[in-house]
Amino acid sequence: MVFNTGAALLDAIVLAVVSRESQGTYGYKITQDVREVLEISESTLYPVLRRLLKDDCLETYDLAIDGRNRRYYRITESGRAQLNLYRGEWNSYMQKICRILEEET
Repeated sequence: MVFNTGAALLDAIVLAVVSRESQGTYGYKITQDVREVLEISESTLYPVLRRLLKDDCLETYDLAIDGRNRRYYRITESGRAQLNLYRGEWNSYMQKICRILEEET
């Protein structure tokens, strides 16, 4: 993608991805889901997850899978409120950008 992706947009995308799974999801799966719309490395994703945990937007729990612990991330009520704020801001921003980028006919 030729456009830079800021921290707020990354936060919004990660919250949206995690919110799709009611029981939560794990880091590798989050990375794969985000990569459907944006090229991102795991080294970029994990600081985003840590920031969202620190801000109480996500919570974690561990689950043993094939004898190994896997950390799952689940959105909190605070995270849902933040995601709704991001969605509203995104819609407003998108409409403004679309008005500017649309060609005059």
